Amino acid sequence: MMGKGTLLLLALALYHVSWEVGAELSVKMVGDTEVYKADFAEIRCQYNFSENASMVMVQWFVNDPRGKRIRIAYSDLITRSKDENTNYTKRIRVAGDSGEEILTIVNVELSDEREFFCQVDGLAAGIEEGRFHLKVFDPPEHPVIEAVHTGVSVTNDSPSKIATCETSKGFPQPNITWYRNHSLLHKNGQVHVITLVSKDSTGLFTVQSELQYKVTKEDKDSHFFCEVSYYVPGAVRTVESKRVNVSVHYPTTKVEMWRESPQGLVKEGDTVEIRCRGDGNPPSPITFSREQHPDEELEADNDLLVLKEVTRGDSGKYLCRSLDLDSVDYEDVVGNLQVTVHYLDPAVVVPKDSEVMLKGENLTATCNALSSLETKTVWSKNGVEIRKGNVLHLQDATFDTAGHYHCEVTVPSLPGLHTRGSVHIIVQGAPQLRDVKKEVSMSEKVGKWVNLTCEARGFPRPIVTWSISGSPDWREVVRKETEDSVQAVMTLKVSRDTVATCNATNKIGGETKIYTISSIPIIGTTLRNTAVDNSGVIIVVIVLSILLLALLGSILYFLYKKGKLPCGRSGKQEITKEKTNKDDIVMEMKADKTENSVLLKGVNGDNKPPGDQ
Repeated sequence: MMGKGTLLLLALALYHVSWEVGAELSVKMVGDTEVYKADFAEIRCQYNFSENASMVMVQWFVNDPRGKRIRIAYSDLITRSKDENTNYTKRIRVAGDSGEEILTIVNVELSDEREFFCQVDGLAAGIEEGRFHLKVFDPPEHPVIEAVHTGVSVTNDSPSKIATCETSKGFPQPNITWYRNHSLLHKNGQVHVITLVSKDSTGLFTVQSELQYKVTKEDKDSHFFCEVSYYVPGAVRTVESKRVNVSVHYPTTKVEMWRESPQGLVKEGDTVEIRCRGDGNPPSPITFSREQHPDEELEADNDLLVLKEVTRGDSGKYLCRSLDLDSVDYEDVVGNLQVTVHYLDPAVVVPKDSEVMLKGENLTATCNALSSLETKTVWSKNGVEIRKGNVLHLQDATFDTAGHYHCEVTVPSLPGLHTRGSVHIIVQGAPQLRDVKKEVSMSEKVGKWVNLTCEARGFPRPIVTWSISGSPDWREVVRKETEDSVQAVMTLKVSRDTVATCNATNKIGGETKIYTISSIPIIGTTLRNTAVDNSGVIIVVIVLSILLLALLGSILYFLYKKGKLPCGRSGKQEITKEKTNKDDIVMEMKADKTENSVLLKGVNGDNKPPGDQ
């Protein structure tokens, strides 16, 4: 049984005998020759006849890996079909119109990079064929660069491995180039590049490149990177890796030495830290010594020398030396640093400790301290500055001159340096009372307590005593003593005229202060007491008189009731007078039910106030 394609060819062959002789055929292939993997490609097969053709056969072919031609699709003016069981059966579409056939490939694969054939059979016009080469592209992944972790020495005779760069899954094969600080590295005696290319089962390429380079000391700050160039449809693109830096090892050619702490000037007692560092990489071992003894190595922590609680004896020049064996003359790589330790000796005060002066004498005191820097001296007493400079003059001494004098020596340029000294001045003399008045007179009332004060200064310290004549009731309540002064306070009760004497004495002399107290009697108080006593007597007399009157009234009333008294016609005794005015008075004595009383009534019965009695 013949297939549909075979029948079509047979029909064309039979029709060919009737085709007009002299017809001509031409074929042209157009379309996108370059596409991305997984994209689609469209191939156009355009044909032309010199005369109209009533029958045309178009077939699409590819070559397999062994070179054998395989048809993948065909069409005539009526039907279009895909061949079964090919790699393109499910990935192609065929369309077209008179004079043009279009083959569309979807989901393009790497294997589609090949030649496609369009064969046009025009019977009497003959058979013509067109070719179309399709190119497929797949950009590679971003390059991955990795620098060597170990250092690279400038002393190596040949180029050393610097870094590797890899890009994968690209098609067609990408290319890798190397750069140093944006400068392209060309292969020469200083630069070697080793490239390794591999291809996976899908046809994608992986490219690995290794850079070998002879470094110099200047490369310690250099950056290296790789650039990947690859093809895309209609262009060439590039992508750069990240920048990497390698550790370049080079010998020490010089060392630098400096003082890390303290900042500024150094004083005795400070901890001094000295650092020494060479310009080699990696840093070379360092040794420290003093210029006076260069062969005696000082104990240090690698490149740090610590001098604790320095003294002026630690002043001098210090040396450090690099022990880099790669240096040509490493013994000559030496650094030096001058260290000066400043000092301030304890203050020396003259006179020393204490000095005794007589009243009226003069004294000169000095305060000095040896220092490596300029000093400043200040004298003070009781916390108050009294003089600047190292010399203190005391003239015409008094007891106020006595006391503790302090001098402080400082170094303005180095505040941490300071020292102090002192001298105790004692002024010797007979006692001197604080109050210039040696006799004090006063008047106080009898019975009042009076405070008397006696304060004396002198050296040796005075002895203060009291002598009292007059009031016997007294006692001392306060006594305060210092090195050269005494304060005594006594209190006494004034009972009569009194004389109180304060005596202050020492081995040199003495001084006396006298208080004369005149007593004042309390007269006003006696008169008041007498008036109070007389008032009491009057009150008692009045009370007794009232009681006697009440008793008399009671007796008369009792006799009246018993009839012992003569009565008139009414049974009562009346006493009348010829006066008829309102002021005529009748006296009647009655006994009240509750108490005895005396009532005075007017003739008209009105009660009169006690004032009219």
